Amino acid sequence: MTTVELVYYKYKPLKNGELPLKIRITKDRKIRYVNLGVSTKPEHWDFSKNQPKSNCPNREQLERLIANKIGEVKAQIVELKADRKEFTATSLVQKINNRDKSVSVRELFQEHLTYLAEMKRTGYMLSIKQTFNSLSAFSSSLDIPFSDIDLAWLRRYETWLRKQGKSENTIGIRFRNLRMIYNLAIEKGVVKKEYYPFSSYKVSKLHKATAKRAIPKEAIRAIIHYPVKDKDFYTRLAVSLFSFSYFMGGINFVDMAYLSSKNIVGGRLIYTRRKTGKLINLPLSSEALSALEAWKHTGSNYLFPILSSVHKTEQMRLNRLHKVITKANNALKQLGEHLQLPVKLTTYVARHSFATVLKREGVSTSIICESLGHSSEKVTQIYLDSFENTQIDEAMKHLL
Repeated sequence: MTTVELVYYKYKPLKNGELPLKIRITKDRKIRYVNLGVSTKPEHWDFSKNQPKSNCPNREQLERLIANKIGEVKAQIVELKADRKEFTATSLVQKINNRDKSVSVRELFQEHLTYLAEMKRTGYMLSIKQTFNSLSAFSSSLDIPFSDIDLAWLRRYETWLRKQGKSENTIGIRFRNLRMIYNLAIEKGVVKKEYYPFSSYKVSKLHKATAKRAIPKEAIRAIIHYPVKDKDFYTRLAVSLFSFSYFMGGINFVDMAYLSSKNIVGGRLIYTRRKTGKLINLPLSSEALSALEAWKHTGSNYLFPILSSVHKTEQMRLNRLHKVITKANNALKQLGEHLQLPVKLTTYVARHSFATVLKREGVSTSIICESLGHSSEKVTQIYLDSFENTQIDEAMKHLL
């Protein structure tokens, strides 16, 4: 028989006059204690009911902590009995204390950020970092176990984000990243599946379909042939990046930034997507080569003048990418306004337009999925990987 009960430990008062709260475990007449790490003053404690009085500071937090810890101890006992494992009051307390020292939310986030940095997944790392910073601003501390993130906690975080004026899609990204880290915690054995809060909290409700960002061929031609002055570096670069992305399968900005002469083999562009790790193999069209021509004699090994040998560290490269994409998109925005386009022009519009133009030309969705880069980019890549180069080559003739 094992008993678990709350004890207001009045035998060893703390220096501030408060008394500690402990969980008393009794088994085979042996008594051991689990320290809750909190204390309160005697005048705030109802000894008859063995609970905090209504005037006790942080009463709700105390009651929640007490209930969670007692529940954790009882669950541990049930688990040991179910597995038919022998235990004593001492071994039970040791097991519980060791669990308290498990990886915290903050520690797992930082561990994963380090992993992403090592894998050079800078874009995704930035997204996770933004979520981590957001959670840090919301919570007084992320040095908490994952079991503390329950349904009520998630709802409070959502409310907080809305008060910050965040958009629906930004909130969705924050929650998808948090859900990913929680799934990682389950995978690593940091937290049990039974605590998983996303079974009740549906992240899918936070998705808001974005406006179509594809533009017609006429607008694409106007951008590609836009007369740019030589001294306007960022507008020239922006037009080149837009054109190259459109003609080369909607390649995104980061992947373009890292392209070098080694990625051109036998008249084809071959590279690995930094985001998904998928190998891309596409024919280099004359239009794509024209977009590269202006930057042929820059003296750099990179195809575009975005990165150089000066950017030695990952952080330096990340800073440079952020600077260039901001300036390039600002230039495209102004160009789009001058052309009176119905959408805000960015490098991403080239990617979306690539998929949509082919779709409208009747190209099979199994070759170029209309949702390229949207709801399921992995599915799109799986479709593309299953076709011969000749089929993709033929499909790309429809671009202009």
